[in-house]
Amino acid sequence: MNMQTANVMAPPPPRTLEDMKLSTVMMRDIVLKTMFRKNVDMVSDLSKAICLPIPVTQELVDMAREQRLLEATGTLNANNGNEMGYQLTEQGKARALDALAQSEYFGAMPVPLDVYRDQVKRQSVRNMQITRDQLTGAMGHLVLPDMLLDQLGPAVSAGRSILMYGPPGNGKSSISNGIRDALGDNVFVPRAIEYAGQVITVYDPIVHAAVPIEEDDPNSLRRATKFDMRYVKCERPTVITGGELSLDMLDLVYNPTARTYQAPLQLKSTGGIFIVDDLGRQAEPPQSLVNRWIVPLEESKDILALQSGEKFEVPFDTLVIFSTNFHPNEIFDQAALRRIFFKIKIDGPNQENFLKIFAMVAKKRKMPLDEATLVHLLKVKYPEIDNIYANYQPIFLIDQMISICDFEGIPYQMTPDLVDRAWANMFVKDEHIVK
Repeated sequence: MNMQTANVMAPPPPRTLEDMKLSTVMMRDIVLKTMFRKNVDMVSDLSKAICLPIPVTQELVDMAREQRLLEATGTLNANNGNEMGYQLTEQGKARALDALAQSEYFGAMPVPLDVYRDQVKRQSVRNMQITRDQLTGAMGHLVLPDMLLDQLGPAVSAGRSILMYGPPGNGKSSISNGIRDALGDNVFVPRAIEYAGQVITVYDPIVHAAVPIEEDDPNSLRRATKFDMRYVKCERPTVITGGELSLDMLDLVYNPTARTYQAPLQLKSTGGIFIVDDLGRQAEPPQSLVNRWIVPLEESKDILALQSGEKFEVPFDTLVIFSTNFHPNEIFDQAALRRIFFKIKIDGPNQENFLKIFAMVAKKRKMPLDEATLVHLLKVKYPEIDNIYANYQPIFLIDQMISICDFEGIPYQMTPDLVDRAWANMFVKDEHIVK
């Protein structure tokens, strides 16, 4: 991605308190709580702690001084360019403790929800244009039929929902991860957002991969104002959930001790991908899960609720990929299927692609190919299962043969006998159990 695009997408830093669009009381209290909890006494350190430019931080400090909540220590710190130190007055400490009792949140100043909406538009996943080369490059380690890329390309570029279905073991999860890799650029994730005076933390190091900031300008003041430091520059996020996904994981998480909220998974995945793997294995019926997504998928907005019961809208800007081993007609009604924009069947490979995958895995695992063994596999073993090939089988069979060779203390090799032993572990025979 070129730098021009990056600059257009970057959230501009606030220049004045007016730009913040937050209540002055909330900002002042966060300053007091941060100074109390982090024991910072210099404006330069405080500006880093609350992620605001120095001039805006100084405005907040001056306001707190006027209210007799802060006082200058009267000492200039020689190590910090003769910077003035500040400390909480007794009144300031009392106010900080009172504010902490209402909400433990301190540190990075939150971004108002309306300001965050503008940033979501600037970096929308729907603005992404994926080329065939990008998609092929990201899927390079997979052997896929051309027709599948023909379907996947427009689906990813549209940034709309995708349902991948088909028999297990054919790489639906690998394809989902390949799509993620194809996106390849960065977004700005807010550390926290604010709505109706409530703080919702969004940035999550488990979900978000922060990108190192180029420190090409030795002047820290100028460097800090390249973009709004209340955001973290990250790779486009990917959230992957499987059988553990439940409807309450899509709600705001309230922390009663800190009296703050944590964003749900789909809000954390804004600007990226949300993968629901193994749909149909969750405790909730698939129809219920999709019903929960209907409004977000159709209207690009989600509705969340505070503890008070108040509901509010947040942007929904996520490429949702559902992946299932079931046929869609078994788990959804037609109304739900209509709402999922792209339906893509992921089938097992044909014999030619199966052999390509087999050769690729063998080369990677340093297992020499043996023609007699391959003929035995294709002419004797596969007819037993109606010649149905799956992408996982080459890895399974070759790894089994490697394990046998390691155990027997013989060089890696393929023989019809070793394939028979590996095959026996791939399928469990139905046997009559005598009770």
